[in-house]
Amino acid sequence: MAEKKKSILTMASYGTGKFLAEFLSGAYGIMVYYFYESEMHLDALYVAIATVIYSIWNAVNDPLIGYITGKTSKVTRRFGRHTPWILSGIVLCSVSYVGIFAVPDWIRKKPVMLFLWMVTFVCLNDGFYSLWEVNYQEVFPNKFRTTEERSKTAVIATSIGVFGIALGAVLPPIFYSYGDPGSFATSAMIIGAICIIGAILIRRGVSETPEMKLASAKVEQQDEMGFFKALAQSVRHKEFLALLLMLFFYQSACMCMTGSVNYVVSGVLGMKSTATTPIFAGMLIGALVSILVWRSVAKRIRNNNQKLLVITSFAMAVASGALFFANSQLTFMIGMFLWGLGFGGFWTFMTPAMADVVDSVVVSEKRREDGVLMGIRAFFMRLSYTSQAIVFWLCHKMTGYDSEITGIQAPLARIGIKLHISLIPAVFFAVAAMCMLLINTLTPEIVEKNKEELKKLGL
Repeated sequence: MAEKKKSILTMASYGTGKFLAEFLSGAYGIMVYYFYESEMHLDALYVAIATVIYSIWNAVNDPLIGYITGKTSKVTRRFGRHTPWILSGIVLCSVSYVGIFAVPDWIRKKPVMLFLWMVTFVCLNDGFYSLWEVNYQEVFPNKFRTTEERSKTAVIATSIGVFGIALGAVLPPIFYSYGDPGSFATSAMIIGAICIIGAILIRRGVSETPEMKLASAKVEQQDEMGFFKALAQSVRHKEFLALLLMLFFYQSACMCMTGSVNYVVSGVLGMKSTATTPIFAGMLIGALVSILVWRSVAKRIRNNNQKLLVITSFAMAVASGALFFANSQLTFMIGMFLWGLGFGGFWTFMTPAMADVVDSVVVSEKRREDGVLMGIRAFFMRLSYTSQAIVFWLCHKMTGYDSEITGIQAPLARIGIKLHISLIPAVFFAVAAMCMLLINTLTPEIVEKNKEELKKLGL
């Protein structure tokens, strides 16, 4: 029986997940490091160590969650293998996010306890984030099967997701103020409430069709493959490895840039937290403008998603590097607008490119291990928090950043802030492009051939 075409409403509902992922990641990226270093006055080395511990937890957490939640039960047979995890994970992630910033007064005065509080709640938050996001990503290649559906859904989801990035950056500063640690908890509660509403809106887009449940039954009948064996097999595919490396360097660059804006506004420009809004608005406008432009470019080069990721990565490298010369709110807005032009394109092509790579692995292995693949992908992207922590710690240590100052930093410290919002991300973006350019070999012809083979395999 042929599957029904997915409606625009279904595609938009799926796009809610893009909104939530970027909303939460964006808010986390701009708030957490700054909060613990500059508001809680926890030494930057402790913050960096906490982030490394979180990343080690991530190394076990993300792939294992993808593997474990891929198992079937009475609940998953009725509602699908992924939908229950997605909905429950969003709610738990929202609650744990508030805990990161709701630090009791007696803990604030004890550095070791504050360090442990940070480690505990960022790890909890990451676990629940992975619970829903890994399963959310796994739904895409199974639910949207044709090139047309994937491209259309990607454009819709990207458009919705861009608002998640913008809101994650623009909304929090409205409710928190530099020098008022308690206001960060208030901001976090509002973010959590919005995410719970998102759990309601996403249901239609991630609900699993009878055809998907039938395919899941076939997966269930496969011989059990050990987790580490599945892990080893997945990274053996050079197309998948290329994508992993690209996403790691891309996300590392994005985390450094978005996480730097509070430091720029406070330490370079000497302005209030609300001054971050126009800067992020520049990025949002650039990303929205770019979507239609990049779709037109895509048609000219035959929807080669892999090649388009390379082009947009180089575009982001150039734009982020130019930010080093920005010295006012207006010039930072212009720089972020130019970066948004490349960012919107990367976002447009990332999801369909990932689906093409997953198809390639499935065809090669003759079985679906999407949970493991998405878990590994999530690990590499979340590992970027370690990159951000190390970059910030080194830049601040070497340039004399003073976390006790609420305002303009010394000249050398301002250069350090500019390094982690511009030149260092530019290098990351360029390396990301080179990884995909030199390792990945997928072409539009191979992508279409893989789709035909999947139909024959019933996967």
